[in-house]
Amino acid sequence: MVRTRFAPSPTGYLHLGGARTALFCWAYARRHGGKFVLRIEDTDLERSTQQSEQAIFDGLNWLGLDWDEGPFFQMKRLDRYKAIGEELLAKGLAYHDYCSKEELEAMREAQLARGEKPRYDRRWRDSRQAPPPGRSPVLRFKNPLEGEVTWNDLVKGPVTVSNEELDDLVLLRADGVPTYNFGVVVDDIDMSITHVIRGDDHVNNTPRQINLYRALGAGLPNFAHVPMILGHDGQRLSKRHGAVNVMQYKEEGFLPDAMVNYLARLGWSHGDEEIFSRGELVEWFDLEHVSKSPARWDPEKLRWLNGEYLKKVPDADLVARLASEKPELLATIAAQMDPLAMTAVGRAKFQTLADHESFLATLATPSHPQDPAVAAHLEAPGRDVLRAVIPKLKSVDPWAAPAISAKLKETVAERGVKMPAVMMPFRVALTGMGQTPSIDAIAAALRKEIAIARLERAAAGPP
Repeated sequence: MVRTRFAPSPTGYLHLGGARTALFCWAYARRHGGKFVLRIEDTDLERSTQQSEQAIFDGLNWLGLDWDEGPFFQMKRLDRYKAIGEELLAKGLAYHDYCSKEELEAMREAQLARGEKPRYDRRWRDSRQAPPPGRSPVLRFKNPLEGEVTWNDLVKGPVTVSNEELDDLVLLRADGVPTYNFGVVVDDIDMSITHVIRGDDHVNNTPRQINLYRALGAGLPNFAHVPMILGHDGQRLSKRHGAVNVMQYKEEGFLPDAMVNYLARLGWSHGDEEIFSRGELVEWFDLEHVSKSPARWDPEKLRWLNGEYLKKVPDADLVARLASEKPELLATIAAQMDPLAMTAVGRAKFQTLADHESFLATLATPSHPQDPAVAAHLEAPGRDVLRAVIPKLKSVDPWAAPAISAKLKETVAERGVKMPAVMMPFRVALTGMGQTPSIDAIAAALRKEIAIARLERAAAGPP
C-alpha cells in the first residue's frame, strides 16, 4: 500500500510551499488508494509552539487535506529514538562525541582558514581516550568513508553523491532529542512510509538518510523532490510575493477548492487543463508530470482562477455566508438594499468573497466622490437633471430595473441630450462612483426610499 506523509515543523504557520507539499502527498495517496499520514516534527524546542501546531491543522482542514493517521508528535517518541541510537551504538555504527561547542567552533575556524569545507573531523570516531569528566556527549553516525550513494528520484531522476562529501551527522543531541535526519528516518521506517514527497531543499539530506536506512537494515522509500516555488520575479518566494499563512487567503475570500486547484498547478500539470475538480486531481495526479523546474507564484492568476470557481457559487449562498459569518454587516447592507439582487448585479466584478462583501458594503454606505472628474457630474447641470428625474422615479411601481430605465430614457428624450448627461449624475448620486455595473439594476436593488433619498440629497447640492 502507498503511504505518504506530511511532516511539518510547528515553528510557524502553514505556508504555501508546505501546503503544496501536503497536497501532493495527499493526492498521491488518494490516487493509489493509500494512506496519508500527518506527523509533527516538534523537536525544535525553542521555536515550536501550540499556536503553530493549530495553524497547521487549520490550514490542512481548510484545504480539505484530510489525513488518515496521526498527528504523531516526535517529542512523544523520544524513547524510540534512544533505543535505535543504542542499537546503532552496539553494532559499532555510531559513537559518542564529547567535543565542546568551543572545540567545534575552533575546528570550524581552522578549516575555513585553510580553505577547507567546514565539517566535523571525526576525532572521536575511533578514539580510545577517556571521556572528559562531566561532559554529556552527542551520538554521531559512522557514515561510510568510501563509495557513493545513488537513488532514482521520481522527479529529478538518478542522483549520486560521494560518501566523501558526507560527514558523521549527529543522531541524538546531548539532551536525547533527535536531529532532523535521524528522527525522520526512524519515523518513516516505523510508519512504513513508501513515498517521501518533499521540497528539493531536502535533496542534500537524502544521501545521509539513505545511509541510515541501510545501517538499520531497512528498505528504502521512493524519494520525490519537488522544485521550490519562486515569486513572479524569479526570486525565492517571500512575504512580499504573498507567501503568507495559507489561512490569510481564507480571510481574503479565496475558496479552498480554487486554492487546491492553483497549488496543484504549481509544478504539476495534466495536459493543458487549468481548471479541474478535486476528484479529477485525485484521478490524474502522478509524479511523472511534476516539473523539474521551479514554479512561479502568480497572484493575479490565482484571483482569476478563484473568480472562475466563484461563478459557480449561487447568489443565495454568497448572501448566506454573510448571514452566518458577518450578520451585523449584512443587517447594515439589508437596510439599504436587497442583498440578493445586488449580488446578482455585481457578479462580474467578484473574484473573491471579499470582493462581494466590499461591493455590497460600498453601495450600502456610499461616500461623496473624491475624484473631481466624478464629482463634476453633481454640479449645477447634474443637479438640474436629478430634479427632473426624481418625480418620474417616485411614480415607478413596482420598483424594477425596466421601469427605472424607461424613466431615465424619457428624461434624455425630453431634454434632448445624450445618455451620459442623465446617466452619469444618476450613477454618481446613487453610488458615489463613476463606473459601476448596470446602474438601473443597481437602483432597482436599492430600496426605493433609499434611492430617492440619495438622489434628493445630491440634487440639493452641498450643505
